[in-house]
Amino acid sequence: MVLYTSPFPNSFLSVLHSFSWGLIFPCYWLADRLVASFVPTTYEKRQRADDPCYFHALCIIITTPIYLALLVASLPFALIGFLLWSPLQSARRPYIYSRLEDKNHANGATLLTEWKAAGNGKSFCFGSANVCLLPDSLARFNNVFNTQARAKEIGRRIRNGASRPQIKIYIDSPTNTSISAASFSSLVSPQGGDSTNRTVNAGIKRTTSMEYKGDNCGSNNSEDSREDKGGAGEPNEGEENSCIVRINGEENGHMSDTEADTVNGQAHASGPAEPALEGDAEISKTPNHKQKEGDSGSLDSYSASRESLVKVRVGDGTVDQSTVNNKLLYKASIMKKTSVRKKKHTDEIFDHEISAFFPANLDFLCLQEVFDKRAAEKLKEQLHHYFEYILYDVGVYSCHSCCSFKFVNSGLLFASRYPVMDAAYHCYPNGRGTDSLASKGALFLKVQVGSTPQDQRIVGYISCTHLQAIAGDTTVRCEQLDMLQDWLSEFRKSTSSSSTANPEELVAFDVICGDLNFDNCSSDDKLEQQHSLFTHYKDPCRIGPGEDKPWAIGTLLDPEGLYDEEVCTPDNLQKVLESEEGRKGYLVYPTSKNHSSSQKGRKASLKGNGRRIDYMLYTEEGLYLEWKVEVEEFSFITQLAGLTDHLPVAMRLMVSTGEDDP
Repeated sequence: MVLYTSPFPNSFLSVLHSFSWGLIFPCYWLADRLVASFVPTTYEKRQRADDPCYFHALCIIITTPIYLALLVASLPFALIGFLLWSPLQSARRPYIYSRLEDKNHANGATLLTEWKAAGNGKSFCFGSANVCLLPDSLARFNNVFNTQARAKEIGRRIRNGASRPQIKIYIDSPTNTSISAASFSSLVSPQGGDSTNRTVNAGIKRTTSMEYKGDNCGSNNSEDSREDKGGAGEPNEGEENSCIVRINGEENGHMSDTEADTVNGQAHASGPAEPALEGDAEISKTPNHKQKEGDSGSLDSYSASRESLVKVRVGDGTVDQSTVNNKLLYKASIMKKTSVRKKKHTDEIFDHEISAFFPANLDFLCLQEVFDKRAAEKLKEQLHHYFEYILYDVGVYSCHSCCSFKFVNSGLLFASRYPVMDAAYHCYPNGRGTDSLASKGALFLKVQVGSTPQDQRIVGYISCTHLQAIAGDTTVRCEQLDMLQDWLSEFRKSTSSSSTANPEELVAFDVICGDLNFDNCSSDDKLEQQHSLFTHYKDPCRIGPGEDKPWAIGTLLDPEGLYDEEVCTPDNLQKVLESEEGRKGYLVYPTSKNHSSSQKGRKASLKGNGRRIDYMLYTEEGLYLEWKVEVEEFSFITQLAGLTDHLPVAMRLMVSTGEDDP
């Protein structure tokens, strides 16, 4: 299947489309700004309350007539542009495929050689987030604004989080073998440039911070990373984006000064931090992104998230450092079961947590609500610093292919470190209300993740979707889930080049992710909770219909509290969500006939831990029979605090080949 690198089949149609959109855009922009001036966010309301001169009100009085006059003047041109634009959409392709042009930073082909299916297995990390990148006037109804600046910041945070060094901490302690789940602010971090060391209670603080070189720590700049590691005396030159911190616990549970020096010295192994990229001034003007120096999740924060820190090895005696390095150090993307890891929750078979960062070495990213075209371009440019393959502007416009007129696309965006082999998009034809104005649908992708020694391709399937949002439309969502399964089955059949007798491809995983707009605890969502999708695909956070696992939390934030000081930074939001009382104040909870929709400040007992409407599902059906797929980690991520009203989620899957370790 040919991947579409441009929205139209020839340059003439592309030029004609650009011309027609150029006629429409002034009218669109003026209408957007006019409406936005009358829809303030809670942050703007607080600012205006402190304005004794009512300066903003005066600005609205002056600018409104100007906007109206220009809007009326631009209408004739917009009408002509619309008459040209609308028919062109019948020839438009359903997505734009973008591949990183810089061959020095492209490494998708290299990743394919990492796994020849001869080892014990390999892990793949998936992320999903609803980023609310609508036109600014519409985004304000969700209490977020400045869409263009947010798009750039979201992209930078994601790729900075995903490209940071992988850190492993090995603990030798005869008295304490646990990893503290303390909030991110309790991590050990070097203060200033004097490398001042602090004595840390090893029984309480088991994690450490690390400075890193922003983009240069990513896989796209592996050459620079290796040079930095060589200069710092990294013990294992072959490991990419890795740093070892070894803590020897004494009987009293404290670190000696010598050990503290060692921890701080190794925490600097990745070299000095690079200066902030251009564009900081623009984003700092918006309240969403006010960060104090060192705030986790900010662009200039060099702290590492806890999920990449905690890899535990317990020893009863002195362990030779070279032995630990040789036997236990592994790449983040190739997991070898050479050590016994202590789970944070003994009742669960995999690690799970609330993290202030996207997982290190994120392989695949599915985003929803990237509706604004200009914002999509800015987001793509930032993500290309880490992801080589991106599909964006997914969907249809006008009356093409769907029964109702579509003003905006599906809002789906997919990014991958691995080569994309095939892609297909389908629009849900049963959208209702305001959702029918967007071409919401499902994007299906087939990616190549490796090859066997016999040159058989190892592939995976990923589906990204966004369902009907209007509350009460349970029948519509169930119909869309039915269509999702049917389309996915057709896509797998049409793109498969294998037969049972002579398999040319081995399927490693099949994952569905996206915003499904229903949760597993609301009484109003019982129909969706019992859908057949959950008999074929597993939800790591779910026990059964109507019941989530105790550690699972909601992913829908209360918009009214987005700019509260307690949750406006990734670090603060992480701390709040680790507390049951904090979750009650800042998450939207499952709907009930006995409770109102507003949960702000509520102290009453509420069902579950919030509305979890963002899902990551996987299946073991239709995969290579001799392989086994297991969840290794699941994370709720706070790195986009202040930028969207959803919590991103991430899942790391381990594909085990069933062969013994070499």
